[in-house]
Amino acid sequence: METKDTSIHEDAVLSKLGYQQELKRSFGLLGMIGFSFSIVTSWTALGSVLIIGVQSGGPPVMIYSWIGICVFTLAVAYSLAEICSAFPTNGGQYSWVAMLAPPRIARGMSYVTGWFMLTGILAMGATNNFIGANFILGQANLSFPGYEIQRWHTVLLAYLIAWISTAINIFGPHLLDRISRGVLIWNILSFVIVVIVLLACNDHKQPASFVFRDFENLTGFSTGFAAILGLLQSSFGMCCYDAPAHMTEEMLQPSREAPKAIVMSVYIGAVTGFVFLISICFCIGDITTTAESATGVPLIQIFYDSTGSTVGTCFLSSLIVVIVLFCSNALLAEGSRSLFAFARDHGLPFSRLFAKVDEKRQIPVYAILLACGVQMALNSIYFGTLTGFNTVISIATEGFYLSYAMPLLVRVIARFSGHAKILPGPYTLGRYGIYINLIGLAFLIFTSITFNFPTLAPVDKENMNYTSAAIGVIGLISLVTWITTGRQSFTGPQLETGNSDVLHGQAEDAGVQYESKLGKLSDEKV
Repeated sequence: METKDTSIHEDAVLSKLGYQQELKRSFGLLGMIGFSFSIVTSWTALGSVLIIGVQSGGPPVMIYSWIGICVFTLAVAYSLAEICSAFPTNGGQYSWVAMLAPPRIARGMSYVTGWFMLTGILAMGATNNFIGANFILGQANLSFPGYEIQRWHTVLLAYLIAWISTAINIFGPHLLDRISRGVLIWNILSFVIVVIVLLACNDHKQPASFVFRDFENLTGFSTGFAAILGLLQSSFGMCCYDAPAHMTEEMLQPSREAPKAIVMSVYIGAVTGFVFLISICFCIGDITTTAESATGVPLIQIFYDSTGSTVGTCFLSSLIVVIVLFCSNALLAEGSRSLFAFARDHGLPFSRLFAKVDEKRQIPVYAILLACGVQMALNSIYFGTLTGFNTVISIATEGFYLSYAMPLLVRVIARFSGHAKILPGPYTLGRYGIYINLIGLAFLIFTSITFNFPTLAPVDKENMNYTSAAIGVIGLISLVTWITTGRQSFTGPQLETGNSDVLHGQAEDAGVQYESKLGKLSDEKV
């Protein structure tokens, strides 16, 4: 009875944002933490892009940058969690911008944010497909040394992973909550197994000086520049924690539980990522040999050097492959719900089609198919450039970080322009919110700049980082479509007039005043 009442309450909150509840609410807190961490899954993400850290500073940069990235990420996560609690809609960042920005710029900034948000989510899905393909082919190379990995092998296998995820999303949507809870257990157990096996089997561990002091630079750039490039690995490893925000319309109590899932996934990711990095850095062999492993995956080489067993290496690698496959499933779900939400607000070409919800399954089937198609298109970049994998990583991470920055930016702008609004949710930062927002915003701006740098020198057409060009094209597309069609058709969240006294009121500094208004809002909703 309580669950039903809660769902009715959450449906009413969604209605006040101008939307009708169309998707089935099934996710509880544990399931959503599992769903979010299956995407964040920092320790496997760090291992998947290990070559970037190995080349750009080595173990010291990997470890110290991870600590710094996690601290600043918490500032961002807490900021987003507070906003998500107030406005629990699948639109996430672009919806928040529409509701928080000064009225004169709200729709335009919301529209641009939506494009960057979708870019990040869909490109991260493509990146994850790459990672899964690399791990599978790396094991094939290790088991059959005569087999030589070709780029087209990687792309086709990435396609297959995308198709499998699409099938699960379309034909098994009712299983997502249970799958997410199971994956959380599998993820943690796999982490424990990998760390214990590595430390127990490796008999040639590196000295502490190698792990915490000795700088490695295989980039061809200066020492300082290489260290900055090393941030990309840590930034990629701590990303996608906004996932619960895009699944709120399928959660039982999103106003309370989505913010907790966002923050908890960061804490779990920070701890597991730190322990994993320390373990890997002590067990890594020769840096150059590891970076240039024939498997194409430095982590597989570390597994093999530590265990001395092909079977043992494939077992450990297969644990990660399972996590990656379920991560692909979750990323496709997140991406399709985000596309659905943006189409519902008429932000896409053919919005009416992609905003359709299958009445029987209660899922946006066409949005799922579109997400799969975009992921495959991004995977195809690897056909044309050797650094296609790194480029897609940069596009994904930058898309996410820019979309994270926009809600924080408009909150700061609104604060200093007299248009600040109270956040009517149960999860609040109180008077400290603006300071946390500023810290998070500064971090996001700095890292977004670094993602555009090339990772190897001398720079040529083969190893050039085309992230800035890709992001520029996306920005240009969003601007042109805004001028031509978006300005007339894009709606964004449609707040009820009766709710404007809370959502558009002037912000208060004191936490006591916030709680007073929150209590009144709760009474009105009940």
